[in-house]
Amino acid sequence: MVYEDALALMKRFTPSESLQKHMMAVETAMRAYARKYGEPEEKWAITAILHDFDYEKAPETHPFKGVEMLREMGYPEDVLEAILGHVDVPEHPRRSLMAKVLFAVDELVGLITAAVYVRPDKSIHSLELSSLKKKFKDKAFAARVDREGIVRGAEELGVDLDEHMAFVLEAMKADAQRLGLG
Repeated sequence: MVYEDALALMKRFTPSESLQKHMMAVETAMRAYARKYGEPEEKWAITAILHDFDYEKAPETHPFKGVEMLREMGYPEDVLEAILGHVDVPEHPRRSLMAKVLFAVDELVGLITAAVYVRPDKSIHSLELSSLKKKFKDKAFAARVDREGIVRGAEELGVDLDEHMAFVLEAMKADAQRLGLG
């Protein structure tokens, strides 16, 4: 299991640049949390970069068909379980820390990205936590973002929601150039 192979697979299956950037933003947050918790950073990055790789090709079977493909390719079960857990279905509970972090950051990076896109300077560097919290409370803003999932994700991680939002925001700021948010 090599990061470059996972990245190539994601790009092959995901023509949409915005979805590629989303997976890279999730990767950024996952890497930061892996470092924080002393977990294997590359494994967590691979999990993030592949969590939505099948979405454009088969949204109706996402992530189940994609996980079948990854299993056939020999990806480890803990990676597959984390990917299955990010869709929040009862038959795939999040048991591992990696699965909980993936669920916790997935929707949040979408909210942060949307908040950056509406800023006058289109830069994450000028986005403060207070502004992000206002966007979070405004249900009309980025209406498709699952705010309940963001709250539940922080709870499952056992972290304060504001702390979680600040942590992911800072991780994304550090990787702004690669994410196209600079």
